[in-house]
Parts: sequence; structure tokens; C-alpha cells
Amino acid sequence: MGRLNNGKGHRMKQSRDEAWQLLTEFVASPSLRRHCLAVETAMRAYAVTFDASPDDWGIVGLLHDFDYERHPGADLHPQAGADILRERGYPEWVIRAILSHADYLDVSRESPVERTLYAVDELTGFISAVALVRPSRAVADVTAAAVRKKMKDKRFAQGVSREDLVRGAAELGVDFDTHVTFVVEAMAANADLLGLSGTGDRVTSPHHR
Repeated sequence: MGRLNNGKGHRMKQSRDEAWQLLTEFVASPSLRRHCLAVETAMRAYAVTFDASPDDWGIVGLLHDFDYERHPGADLHPQAGADILRERGYPEWVIRAILSHADYLDVSRESPVERTLYAVDELTGFISAVALVRPSRAVADVTAAAVRKKMKDKRFAQGVSREDLVRGAAELGVDFDTHVTFVVEAMAANADLLGLSGTGDRVTSPHHR
């Protein structure tokens, strides 16, 4: 048996390529694709620390917002996406993890994959925003101290809840600065695909490095 998806279940049958095709079928926005790729990147990195499958956890990250462009409201996202994933044969643990990242649905986060998705979702977006205002525009130059400093600026990335950032690390049981550093390093290793290398944007590649 291969690595477990979340310490409880079996590997999913869907491939990363199939997940990418689903994402691009529903998401045209380069920025939303980047966000999903960033979350995938962080999920893959954390999967290794939990002895889980990076491919399976990565798919959870890649697809967590795939329905958002069509259904941006809380009345449908991510519920509409959950229905589509069921129709396409994705396992219930994947669907539950994606539902659990929306606080307003009151789906308790019980498994490592669920807690990790919540912990990296908003953080990857905030780290990306911090990177893009640095002189180098490179995620590799982002530090935990820089993230904390920007968190104190209420005008910066106003849509990101600072409380959610802190809560995510706490639920995961990781020191906040350690968590930020871990996610930054994961994103830096995939910076070209995320458009955060400081050398220009590359958003069309379907392949995760």
C-alpha cells in the first residue's frame, strides 16, 4: 500500500493531470489558478511531514477553490463544487476537506488534511501579496517577520483575516513563525510556476514541480 491520504484512508484514483483539467475547465482567472497552485504546493510539502501522499493532498489544495469563479458566494461555494466532485467520483474525504475550509459551513476540521488546508489557504495568498510588494518580488525573500509586520497593517490585503491566519497555525499545532517559514520555503521551491520568482510570471504550465 502507498502512503495514506490523511492517515485513515486509501489513495484516490484520480490523477493530478485529471485534477488540473478540472481546475482549468472551471477557472479562467490566472490569479485564481495561481492561488490554487500555491495551496497545492503547500499541501504537498506538508503531506510529507504527515507521511501522507503528496499527490493526494496536492489535489485537495489544487481543487479547493475550483468552483469559486462560477460560484463566489457563500451560498454556493464550496457546496456546488462538492456536488461536482461527487459526480466525478472524488472520495468523500477530499470533499469533506474542501468543505471544511469554509468556516461558515461549520464543518469541523478533524483530520490532518483538513487542518492543513485551512492553515495554508489564506496564508499562501498573504505570503504572495507580501512577496509582490518587496523590491525583488520574490517569495524566497519573504520572512516570518515581514509577514507579521504586514499583518499589523490593516490596509494591506484587507480581505485576509489575520485571526484566520493565526487560527490556522494553532489548529495545526505549529508555531506561527515556523508555519510561515515552512510555507514560504515550499512556495519558493515552486516560485516560477507561482509567478513569484522575481523574474516574471509563468502561469500556463499544467505541471507541478
